[in-house]
Amino acid sequence: MTGKIKRKIYNLVKKEKSQLEQLIEKGLIVGKNFNMLHGVIIDYSHSWLIEIGDDVTLAPNVHILAHDASTKMYLGYTRLGKVKIGNRVFIGAGSIVLPGVEIGDNVIIGAGSVVTGDIPSGTIAVGNPAKVVGDIEDYLSRKRKEMESVPVFDSSYTIAGGIDTKMKSEMKEKMTKRFAYVV
Repeated sequence: MTGKIKRKIYNLVKKEKSQLEQLIEKGLIVGKNFNMLHGVIIDYSHSWLIEIGDDVTLAPNVHILAHDASTKMYLGYTRLGKVKIGNRVFIGAGSIVLPGVEIGDNVIIGAGSVVTGDIPSGTIAVGNPAKVVGDIEDYLSRKRKEMESVPVFDSSYTIAGGIDTKMKSEMKEKMTKRFAYVV
């Protein structure tokens, strides 16, 4: 078999593996119930420096970086930093986690945040740079109370649950306070 054919076969095999499988083969550590949505980028070239705990969701277009190449042109070296994301963490859409960051357990990172430093357990952080703005238990308590006054829909009101046109219209009509919850 020629080198050209071997490369083609290797490329075909490589394409069959998911992005996550490839990252894990390179050394990424991922816990149970990990949910990585569309467009997530986890540093492929340094994935072994990243550890993600159990029950973690990365919303669409989250980036997790373990290297900073801004120093390469000036110093001749790329700066590396381990990234650790704890258990029961939600990182909102479009957020960026930079090298050297540790995010504790039970944390919510708001959409569009740039996490440049450590985030302690049990907190909510938002912004650029991300700053702690509250306690997760206080936040969840407020949201539980909100659920008492807005519509709450079951899983049939999701795409996976088979929501139809009539149900979509019903959902919009019931959302008189702009917000609702769905399983």
